[in-house]
Amino acid sequence: MKIVRFVSGKRAEYGMLVGDVIDGIEGAPYRQPKYSNHHYNLSEVKLLSPCTPSKIVALGLNYHSHAREVNMPIPSEPLIFMKPSTSVIGLEDNIVYPDSSHRVDYEGELGIVIQKRAYRVPVEKALSYVLGYTCVNDVTARDLQGKDKQWTRAKSFDTFAAIGPCIETELNPGNVDVKTYLNGELKQRVNTSDLIFSAPQMVSFISNIMTLLPGDIIATGTPSGIGPMNPGDTVEVKIKEIGTLRNYVVKT
Repeated sequence: MKIVRFVSGKRAEYGMLVGDVIDGIEGAPYRQPKYSNHHYNLSEVKLLSPCTPSKIVALGLNYHSHAREVNMPIPSEPLIFMKPSTSVIGLEDNIVYPDSSHRVDYEGELGIVIQKRAYRVPVEKALSYVLGYTCVNDVTARDLQGKDKQWTRAKSFDTFAAIGPCIETELNPGNVDVKTYLNGELKQRVNTSDLIFSAPQMVSFISNIMTLLPGDIIATGTPSGIGPMNPGDTVEVKIKEIGTLRNYVVKT
């Protein structure tokens, strides 16, 4: 089941995407959805980020291939950082290249969307707190990341968390292909079987630090192949089961 958030007219709504038709639902999708009897053609609406997270908790160095790429040891526990809700954009939105950076990178990732309040969740129950999965581009000002020695500024600019195009509820997070394209050229390709920490481990670990709320996102980490984007570029994160998250890089 594919959950989308969209605008038709002036009001943002949620719905279930079936083919090219959206079946509207009342309210948010975190409980059993109640259909509104409104139907929309996909071509007649604008898709938004499929949820509105209070926070995005992201993992660094969570693929074996990426650890080899940057010549760093495998971490013994998840390395986490956060991106603010103000960094979120959706499908077809612009990624704004900040004046203070001279290298802005793409990082294609699988995103986990939380369904219900999660605190101190055991690993064996973790997936019952998950609504579904989405595509994430964890945009990073790489030069500022190196300069600051911590990641808040580099990860937190407005437009630096692209999410979408939908939330897929029926997906095995341990066996999906994640691909990133820059101007149509394949730059990243990985299967999530290469993850160091699994989806249940991530949900459990993070929820033992902070409360996760409905709609929060866990960005599960990027594989090898990270690289720069420039104004005028088009970047796409593709997960077959979810779809294509496409964004455009522009200068301020």
